[in-house]
Amino acid sequence: MKAAGDSPLVLPLAALFVAFFVAPLCVLIALSLAGETAMRTLTFKNYLTFFSDPYHYSILWQTLLLGVKATLVCLAFGYPIAWFCVRSGARLQSIIVFLVIMPILTSVVVRTFAWIVILGRQGVINQIWMGLGANEPLKLLYTETGVIMVLAQVQMPLMVLPILTVMSKIDQNLSDASRVLGAGEWRTLWKVTIPLSLTGVLAGCILTYTACITAFVTQTLIGGARLIYMPLHIYQQAVGANNWPFAAAISVIFMIAVLVIVGILGALGRRSETYARA
Repeated sequence: MKAAGDSPLVLPLAALFVAFFVAPLCVLIALSLAGETAMRTLTFKNYLTFFSDPYHYSILWQTLLLGVKATLVCLAFGYPIAWFCVRSGARLQSIIVFLVIMPILTSVVVRTFAWIVILGRQGVINQIWMGLGANEPLKLLYTETGVIMVLAQVQMPLMVLPILTVMSKIDQNLSDASRVLGAGEWRTLWKVTIPLSLTGVLAGCILTYTACITAFVTQTLIGGARLIYMPLHIYQQAVGANNWPFAAAISVIFMIAVLVIVGILGALGRRSETYARA
């Protein structure tokens, strides 16, 4: 009875989901199967064109690999931040959380342009580098290293906040019991804290990974025209070449690849959640 009474409340949400997600997705798939923009014929030519040219799927591979690298950097810096935040007092914890979410409060375009200034030949990093006695400045702008650095800074909150949420729910008595039984700080971290926080780690990895590989603005402005990733590749085919069916096919392939990776991470997250409950 309760479910039947609540069903009318679900209808607006379901209609919104169909109108703004399912319907556009169906249009995208239909367009990817079109032989021309007018959609008079259906064909798999666009998909065959993508997989028959190593240039196209090399861009897909580079984009997926970029997401892995940026996510690992976020995890390497984000986990210690979350761990330190949980162990801090209430006042310091509030300051750390504010500093973590501060990038979200600023437009991604503004942050990216700020990083262009920082990473440039006359930027802050190169000024420090040259001040240390280097002969020539570092090449950070328009390189994959620079893109990863900016992506890590921009998407860091998506990694820290899920880990912080899960860590704050871990029973502190478990860590105390580990120390009482003779385990040191590092052994407690590896044997207790990290296993129990894996659900937050995987949730943060999913959010960070999907955000990094679809970050059109950051990839384009920091990577420049020499580094082409899937979002820019789709834009070039749709706007530059005016080949909308092929751009739609690339989008579908990209979406499926991302969903496969997210599905794998989600499965690992369910397994880690089962382990944590056990």
